[in-house]
Amino acid sequence: MYSLLDFLPRRPVRSVCFTGHRQLRMTDRLNDRLRETLEALIDEGAKDFYAGGARGWDAVCTGMVFALRAKYPDIRLHLILPCPINEQVRDDEGRRLMRNISERADDVEILSPRYYDGCMKKRNLRLVEAADCCVCWYDSSRFASGTGQTVRLAEHKGIKVINLLE
Repeated sequence: MYSLLDFLPRRPVRSVCFTGHRQLRMTDRLNDRLRETLEALIDEGAKDFYAGGARGWDAVCTGMVFALRAKYPDIRLHLILPCPINEQVRDDEGRRLMRNISERADDVEILSPRYYDGCMKKRNLRLVEAADCCVCWYDSSRFASGTGQTVRLAEHKGIKVINLLE
């Protein structure tokens, strides 16, 4: 079955956002699939990668972008945070991880000076606004999650969504 999108000219992928669940079991196979996916997107023209600063999938993807910089020095990581790290992350280990990531990112955008109900949704919208493609780790049975919201925003925008959970 075809959709209207099948007949529209394909937009080049220049920017990629990440969204995914915080709880995941990282395997060598998943790591290889993520690397292959990002390298294919880079070969297609992707240079800018956007992450939201969450644990789990965001951190895994951020680490992969950092690793791929050795081979592709032109790629950039943009960190979009809903609020300052000390407002977003409650434990010391998580704060150290986020500070390490933010120091290595090419730029950091903080959307609000304080955490508030809805700041994560604003971050998710900003990630999708910046992207031509969304690489996710999404379990569709978890519809009400922030990951589900971000995937639906990407689908509504009409950008490519690559779910590595499938």
